[in-house]
Amino acid sequence: MSPIEVRPVPTTDLREPLRLLEEWLRDGEPVPGPFLEELGRLVQAGDLEVLTARLDGRTAGVLVLAFRPNISVGATFASIEDLYVRPADRRRGVGKALLQAAEDRCGERGVSYLEVQVEEDGARALYAASGYETEPDARVLSRSLTIRGSDEEKPKA
Repeated sequence: MSPIEVRPVPTTDLREPLRLLEEWLRDGEPVPGPFLEELGRLVQAGDLEVLTARLDGRTAGVLVLAFRPNISVGATFASIEDLYVRPADRRRGVGKALLQAAEDRCGERGVSYLEVQVEEDGARALYAASGYETEPDARVLSRSLTIRGSDEEKPKA
């Protein structure tokens, strides 16, 4: 098996890794142009990193890592916003390589807390095998908001 190469994606190259996420999360529908521009600004500012894993000469997986301040601890923390590995490349170490790269990037920035929210059992197993633990007191609550000022008001996901 060829080695897995993980690298951060520069602002100018976001389109390719986003295609993987669009296939998975958006049924292939591209993200709107203004949102792509916003992602580019966040990457440029260092608030977001997109990591890609290449295997056998092609993109096999992608991880989106966000950095935010946490007032209660007085430091920056990170969250894995998305992690996706092509089905054909699963169980080949791609997810584990992406997680390790994310942890390394956090270490380089002095970030000591990395969180992720999971819904799928397969993803939960990957994280558990990598040392991630369920936070017993954590609860996720959400609410869709209406975007005002557009021709058609839409709930914001």
